[in-house]
Amino acid sequence: MTTSTTSRCALLCWQFDLTWSLFEYHLERLDAGDFLWEPAAHCWTVRRGADGAWVPDWAETEPDPVPVPTIGWLSWHIGWWWSVTIDHAEGRRPRERTEVSPPGDGKAAIEWLRGLRTAWTAVLERFTEEDLDAIAPFPWGRDPEHTVAHMAAWVNAELMKNATEIGQLRLLRAASAT
Repeated sequence: MTTSTTSRCALLCWQFDLTWSLFEYHLERLDAGDFLWEPAAHCWTVRRGADGAWVPDWAETEPDPVPVPTIGWLSWHIGWWWSVTIDHAEGRRPRERTEVSPPGDGKAAIEWLRGLRTAWTAVLERFTEEDLDAIAPFPWGRDPEHTVAHMAAWVNAELMKNATEIGQLRLLRAASAT
């Protein structure tokens, strides 16, 4: 019997590629109206400010009940945590939440997410096995129990969760229109 070993770096890249392919299924099918569709009265979304820039709904303390996010809000949320994770992984000063502006709805948001995919793929491909053993700078605040490998796995899991939420909202909107 032949046994092969897969490096953690290769496994994380494979997991990310699988997650992204599932996300891409929904990204390819989104239309501009999907982004701001509010499936319930209690929603978080992105809105144009007085200056024309898109601003996400936000509260410092999570409300109870938690608002249902729109696809526009989820797109910003992905972009926010992913941008900050990439900043940490590349040794840059991480941006504050308010410094990560959503591009709005439609094609601009999709292209933003695809650009983040490209940036994250480059980060993953640069990681060595030794890099993965270092203490994660984010999102656990350098807790020695969490390594860069944990951070990369968290990104993959967080993306899978948010992609699922976007897919479900897309399907609900399509079903409600019929």
